[in-house]
Amino acid sequence: MPAFTRVAGNRRSAWLTLGTAIALGAAVFWLPAPDNPAPVSTTGLSEQWQSTQVERLQDDLPGSDVQPAVVVVSRDDAAPLTDADRAAVATGTDALAPLAAGGQVAPPRISPDGTVALVAVPLATGGGQEEIVDRVTQLRAALTGLPTDLTVEVTGAPAFTADLAKVFEGADTTLLAVTASVVALLLLVTYRSPLLWMVPLAIVAATEQITLRALDTIVPAVGIHLAGGAVTGIASVLVFGAATNYALLLIARYREELRREPDRFAAMRSALRRTAEPILASGGTVMLGVLTLLLSERELNRALAVACATGILLAMASALLVLPAALVLLGRGLFWPFVPHVGSTGREGRIWGRLGAAVIRRPVPVAALATLLLAGLALGGLGSRTGLSETEQFRVQPEAVAGAQTLARAFPAGTTQPVAVLTKPDAVRAVTAAAADVPGVASARPGAVGPTVAQVDVVFDAEPGTTASDRTLVELRAAVAAVPDSAPPAPAGVDTLPGPVVGGTVAGTYDSAEADARDLRLILPLILLLVAAVLVLLLRGLLAPMLLVATVVASYFASLGGAWLLFDHVLGFPALDSSVPLLAFVFLVALGVDYNIFLVTRAREDARTAGTRDGMLSALRVTGGVITSAGILLAAVFAVLGVLPLITLTQIGIIVCLGVLLDTLLVRTVVVPALAFLLGERFWWPGRVTAFRPGGARA
Repeated sequence: MPAFTRVAGNRRSAWLTLGTAIALGAAVFWLPAPDNPAPVSTTGLSEQWQSTQVERLQDDLPGSDVQPAVVVVSRDDAAPLTDADRAAVATGTDALAPLAAGGQVAPPRISPDGTVALVAVPLATGGGQEEIVDRVTQLRAALTGLPTDLTVEVTGAPAFTADLAKVFEGADTTLLAVTASVVALLLLVTYRSPLLWMVPLAIVAATEQITLRALDTIVPAVGIHLAGGAVTGIASVLVFGAATNYALLLIARYREELRREPDRFAAMRSALRRTAEPILASGGTVMLGVLTLLLSERELNRALAVACATGILLAMASALLVLPAALVLLGRGLFWPFVPHVGSTGREGRIWGRLGAAVIRRPVPVAALATLLLAGLALGGLGSRTGLSETEQFRVQPEAVAGAQTLARAFPAGTTQPVAVLTKPDAVRAVTAAAADVPGVASARPGAVGPTVAQVDVVFDAEPGTTASDRTLVELRAAVAAVPDSAPPAPAGVDTLPGPVVGGTVAGTYDSAEADARDLRLILPLILLLVAAVLVLLLRGLLAPMLLVATVVASYFASLGGAWLLFDHVLGFPALDSSVPLLAFVFLVALGVDYNIFLVTRAREDARTAGTRDGMLSALRVTGGVITSAGILLAAVFAVLGVLPLITLTQIGIIVCLGVLLDTLLVRTVVVPALAFLLGERFWWPGRVTAFRPGGARA
């Protein structure tokens, strides 16, 4: 890898590399940030989905930029509202008229049991998220004058949007602070040096900040809406984890070479020659893995693909260009108090050498026990449930969720989020009648009417996002599609519609789950093929790549099962979010194979002189410490996603954390070495690794 070895070939080239990196990094912050494209839809799904078609058609309806916020009033003791309470609600809500679109608010509706009052306040939402947050904040402030023994909650679609925005206020700063603290602590423990840990941490932190700024330019430039929060959060922890892993691998090899070479520049050149290939293979695997998300139906996943691929590219550049230059300029003293002198012997690897010796003595029972453990954990996922309702998305319950739950106790649970059926104006009566006859529909009534399209508002009995709600939605779509000659004009991008289309938040959640299932069927086999192809090219064989892919898949199912046991029995999560299995698979397969790459490439290198069994034993001994440190660090970094208050991100963080730990501590430490010890030279089939005797003759 001559291109990489030149960056630290001498003092001048090292300074030149650092100066160029600083200049380019600064230039990124001066890049123009194009306007963020509007999201393709609220759900991020394309026009082929009914929920998106409804959004397009609603643009032709009067008041399409108005959504109702729902004020829910109940007594603290859950008793029926008194006459004085009702009068106070009526008086208090009259003051909301200046905030309402059109300047009018409908009178309060009282639940059949008299315990809850509902006031729908139409809010203008055409100004985007900031305007919605501002209007909901004003609405909540205007309700503070009601009697203190009344509980007042604002829910509905605008309130959910506002509460979700507040969830991520300051989240980037919190995530950065916690992630940097975790990485700093683990680096300090790994290197046991008061100086060394600062260098990779500073470079990794700078890489993360440059990545986030670059995303503001790159993602919109390719025509994808950059949704904040989830995308930047995942990209941030991925850059921290991957860049630190690459730094650990490089520094470990550099320290090893410093014990052989008196010239630190020569030592770094040698270290780069031997680490560039596994780092590039590892980073390339992760990039290919995340780029498969470009095939996803969800725009959020496509944004993640671009963001994570950009982050990994910059992480590789920081590890192979910037870090080597910084290390050689700072000299051997950076490793104080454990300075690697020529001829000194490192204490790293003694534990891993003994472990490898134990595995090589009894590889069959060791591999069998490890496989049983993975299988046992995988069985924990057999009873897993998928699909979170909107009120189940938050770890810390916001007001919009509390209001929806209060409303569901006294009104049909779907009152806060009626389903919208779009049809022809002259078919409204027939479609309304067909919708009302569907089991699970609480009410169906005509809504807004435009020149070519009309809306029917349908309220379900079941809470949005539940199995019962999904069943009612499917039956509703079938029922209205059977109404003859009722299809509205197709929106732009769609040829024709087979009948009335059903949308709204409830339908969007259902369509998103269906899209996630479709993505899972398409992307899972594709990413396995890509990872296998990279391993075949890297290892120049077939059997070893297939075995490595199989071990990573096994650890994925084990981590999914183990995480579900934690979610179900400890954390009390009701289900997995429908997007979690796919994202966890992409990150686990792409990242989990990294540690196998680090181990097996070193084993192949050492096997050229010692044979496969001794080469694997040597590789386990010299890479065991650094790979374990890298795995624990990456697992801890992904676990940091749990500081964000969305259950989806918490679930992704925990599953990836558990999977990386399994890959690091079980698969790479026990299963892969056991397979190599069992198969010997056949491990590289159909390729060969030629072993040489010390005298130079071939073995």
